[in-house]
Amino acid sequence: MILRDISFTDIEGLRAGHAEDQEAGTGCTVFIMPDGAPCGIDVRGGGPASRETELLKPTAAAEKIHSVVLCGGSAFGLAAADGVMKYLAERYIGFATPYGTVPLVVASAVFDRPCGNHAAYPDAATGYAACLNSETNRLRDGNYGAGTGATVGKMRGPAYAMKSGQGSYAVSFGELQIGACIIVNALGDVYNAENRIIAGMLNQDKKGFADSSRVLMTERLSVWDKGAGAANTTIGIIATNGAFDKTDMNKIAAFASNGLARTIRPVNTTADGDSLYAVSTGRVDADINQVGELAAYTVERAIRRAVQAAVTAHGFKSLRDI
Repeated sequence: MILRDISFTDIEGLRAGHAEDQEAGTGCTVFIMPDGAPCGIDVRGGGPASRETELLKPTAAAEKIHSVVLCGGSAFGLAAADGVMKYLAERYIGFATPYGTVPLVVASAVFDRPCGNHAAYPDAATGYAACLNSETNRLRDGNYGAGTGATVGKMRGPAYAMKSGQGSYAVSFGELQIGACIIVNALGDVYNAENRIIAGMLNQDKKGFADSSRVLMTERLSVWDKGAGAANTTIGIIATNGAFDKTDMNKIAAFASNGLARTIRPVNTTADGDSLYAVSTGRVDADINQVGELAAYTVERAIRRAVQAAVTAHGFKSLRDI
């Protein structure tokens, strides 16, 4: 058997949608598992903004969650999850109690406020709109959803950063499906498979790259200088129809984080809140190590798609214009 490219939204047991405000430069992306799904998380960055992630610990009682929400707007944007809760509860998707349905919704946010209107953020109405859009199960790469205001290469602040966005990639191997959707809002630079920078911190004439990793290693420049430390974080979701429990999915999320390290440098800094979710939506028998390696593989390609699909916006140049 060989790997075959598929759409992320082909993965069974899950649907995706997003909503955005292009003028404001922010948005959110929602993933709904109507039947619930075991979910894990791997947090490598030093500054995450998140909601309900305690549910994903192996010691927590909840075995399944019903939605993963990726948001712009920093911690303010986590309000988008309120709209997702409302949408799911109206459709009786969630944890059943004698007093009503309680959807279990986890969320993470990126700091996208330098791009567009710094006072704007996705709210409950944005989250609800993304859920309505998920009914068509369509996911677009580039300046969409939580990637609407994403940028990369911010060691010297926003003046030398580039536009990034949302990227997705998925494959099948026989019956097994696995994919990633990543919001690339990193402090560092993005590299291609040939180990060359394709998006990141621009040099002084803004016609080439300064190489953030080299700058961090050889210059007396803190990641918190010039406001760079407040404006980062790469977040995302890995989904598979492989049959795994919550403990397994935490390990698969950790495997997936290897994809960040292969494509972003520097990565997982104290100025990033890098966090990856992993959900199991099906019943296909699969090996955890194979799925873990495929998770990292799809994360790599999703990250590159995010910068390749992005377009210049709000003064931030995209790869297409360099």
